[in-house]
Amino acid sequence: MADKRDYYEVLGVAKGASDEDVKKAYRKLARQYHPDVNKAADAETKFKEVKEAYDVLSDGQKRARYDQYGHVDPNQGMGGGFGGGADFGGGFGDIFDMFFGGGGNGRRDPNAPQRGNDLQYTMTIEFKEAVFGKETDINIERTETCDTCHGTGAKKGTQPQTCSVCHGSGQEEVVQNTPFGRMVNRRACSNCGGSGKIIKEKCTTCSGSGRVRKQRKIHIRIPAGVDDGAQMRINGEGEGGVNGGPAGDLYVVFRVKSHDFFEREGDDIYCEIPLTFSQAALGDEVEIPTLTEKVKLKVPAGTQTGTYFRLKGKGVPKLRGVGQGDQHIKVVVVTPSKLSEEQKELLRQFSSLSGEQTHENEQSFFDRVKRAFRGD
Repeated sequence: MADKRDYYEVLGVAKGASDEDVKKAYRKLARQYHPDVNKAADAETKFKEVKEAYDVLSDGQKRARYDQYGHVDPNQGMGGGFGGGADFGGGFGDIFDMFFGGGGNGRRDPNAPQRGNDLQYTMTIEFKEAVFGKETDINIERTETCDTCHGTGAKKGTQPQTCSVCHGSGQEEVVQNTPFGRMVNRRACSNCGGSGKIIKEKCTTCSGSGRVRKQRKIHIRIPAGVDDGAQMRINGEGEGGVNGGPAGDLYVVFRVKSHDFFEREGDDIYCEIPLTFSQAALGDEVEIPTLTEKVKLKVPAGTQTGTYFRLKGKGVPKLRGVGQGDQHIKVVVVTPSKLSEEQKELLRQFSSLSGEQTHENEQSFFDRVKRAFRGD
């Protein structure tokens, strides 16, 4: 017992902590280390440690004895103190019972209504479908309550009977006396498999499970402005509930295809347009495609490659707001790769009239760069 951690240290509370503080600390840690939530290798061990500490510190008499004697209680023998040892068999259910209304008895009623599981459906859509939205149908497979037996699992005209072993609790207890105290282990009832019921004549449709798999067509409205990776929740379209519990939800995750011309960043879109050397130098009015139409863009004379223009309000509708983003247009001046001799001569004349340095003077430019590196 010398290796055991102090219970107050385990829960992270002071020795004089109130019952409410102890309870809050337990809930937080139990939620953190519950094996159904935390998949770490030591999660189960930590969960058991937290539960054992809470079992002692939440009980006034056990806590008083622990404060006086520590882990070894001389009135209870070797480590078997605090009223019967630790009950770990039902511990994994206890924390969720506490959080979700299962009561304080540490047992979950197998016949209580349970919410159905959520489902996820990944949907690939076109770029403009994401921008403008769309109505469509999707097909999903989900588990639902059997229409024949209405979820009882029993043949039509019959009813399940309460298990005579567990009396409907779905659990049976095994008590063991050990050198470390009295250990109580709970496990699923071997007679009913944990359901609390015995079905003598099973429903032929669901084979006694009370649930069946079905294909369902669901109509959805994709909102305008969804982006890649966004998800939409559709209430009540997930797995069916158990014992009359509500259905889960359906989460539709969108994967948006790329576009040949537009790129998207948030609510703004970007594109590139090519300009000839003449258009960039002399200026021009060019036609630009937007998401909805073609518009005229005036390019001023002397426009350089890499220049951006903005078309306000020509972007993507704001998903959670009013208005639209903007369209940003990047100009790329295209240098012709094939020139006739006449075109070359005209460019030479242009270069000469502009006072530009030709090939002979280009070397002097590189010489200046080299001298700069040498520190001349």
